[in-house]
Amino acid sequence: MQADTKNVVERVSQIIESQKEKFTAISDQIWEFAEVRFEENESSECLASFMEEQDFHIERGVAGIPTAFTATSGTSGPVIAILGEFDALPGLSQKAGKTSKEPIQSEAPGHGCGHNLLGVGGIAAAVAVRTYMEEQGLEGTIRYYGCPAEESGYGKTYMVKAGLFEDVDAAFSWHPHYMNRLFNGPTLAVVHAHFTFKGVSSHAAASPELGRSALDAVELMNVGVNYMREHMPDDARVHYAITNTGGMSPNVVQPEAEVAYFVRAPQSAQAKELFERVKNIAKGASLMTETTVEHRIEGACSNLVSNRVLDQLLHQNMAALEEAHFTEEELRTSKAFYETLSDNEKQMAASLVGEQQAAELSERPLIHEVAPYSEPKASSKGTGSTDVGDVSWVTPTTQLMAATEAFGTPLHTWQVVAQGQTSYAKKGMLYAGKSLASTIINALQTPDVLREAKEELHRQGAGADQYDCLLPEEQVLPHMLHQ
Repeated sequence: MQADTKNVVERVSQIIESQKEKFTAISDQIWEFAEVRFEENESSECLASFMEEQDFHIERGVAGIPTAFTATSGTSGPVIAILGEFDALPGLSQKAGKTSKEPIQSEAPGHGCGHNLLGVGGIAAAVAVRTYMEEQGLEGTIRYYGCPAEESGYGKTYMVKAGLFEDVDAAFSWHPHYMNRLFNGPTLAVVHAHFTFKGVSSHAAASPELGRSALDAVELMNVGVNYMREHMPDDARVHYAITNTGGMSPNVVQPEAEVAYFVRAPQSAQAKELFERVKNIAKGASLMTETTVEHRIEGACSNLVSNRVLDQLLHQNMAALEEAHFTEEELRTSKAFYETLSDNEKQMAASLVGEQQAAELSERPLIHEVAPYSEPKASSKGTGSTDVGDVSWVTPTTQLMAATEAFGTPLHTWQVVAQGQTSYAKKGMLYAGKSLASTIINALQTPDVLREAKEELHRQGAGADQYDCLLPEEQVLPHMLHQ
């Protein structure tokens, strides 16, 4: 480890530790709010107000989204973006610390992806970088992005589309997980849309010939898409859910029905092409049933473009930080949560670390160390989607995963919610903030890093001039905001 890196890591750690009570309190508050996509009014204001108190310049309601904001410090030098999220998931309400499923309120939201930690970890990084820059006279502009609706709302896509990243030199982010590692693998581009069919109601026994069933159209569309699966890229994914069956009575021809679709593919261009085929299938179902069909896009995001230059620097700083030390009480708590997992979930986690380490972690399921650096393989397959992908298309982007939960805990579960206020979750959050802050300072101290990162982005065929947003040109705001 170079002396400069060591000094930076030590000072960043001191800065963040000096305010850790504030950061952890805000994280707990966001956990309590548990607001879903585009409705994160209290969460957004909580974070924006804190940054305002820290003398950051706040712009609320950016990109026309009421819960999106930016917090900026500095007016010159390279512009560095730090991404923060704070939305919860519907239906995952759960009491903190409970090792059995116990909702606070049935069907209410909960932070099943750890975004109460994610947003605050980014704020810790922004505050640390700004403080260090002032102490050392380091030039640069730090801009924290309050990004709403990552969960199926794709807030960052709208923010990129609005031009909010046009002047950014590099972007940094992180995500809660059960491991400390880079988040540089491939992701899938996705288009999220709803298809609404309208027909003619009639009595299904007395006058069926007068009816035109919208539900029939939905079913025929789904059958057509299922036949399409044989003729699409192996790594592509299509999921659907019938969100409106048109009624509960089987002896009435349903005059309206709706189905929601997620169309995913490894590349944005593939997702766009695949979505056009899905639209044509919907038109065919409409013709077959003599109904009408309309679709609306709820959101979309691009595939992730990794950046080796920034990834290597981030990994170096992750490894330079002192490993977390966990108390026996924290280990007992994490063990109790680990035992709530299914055998399949445990086996999936074990496949990431190897048999020996998995055996150790099954008894002490909190990870200290950082996974070795590795670059994405050409054969690697993406499974999930993230709107960080759109940011990565227009500016060099890197991100990490930090261990905030018991080994093996899958995201989007009540177990994540229950662990969201644990002391070990907050240790992971602060570790992420320290890793990001140290890396950003290193990048500002070494101008060649940002130049090389931009050159790599362009070699990959990305950049603002190559970015093709999957949202329609006329779509400025998410459809739900117009309700």
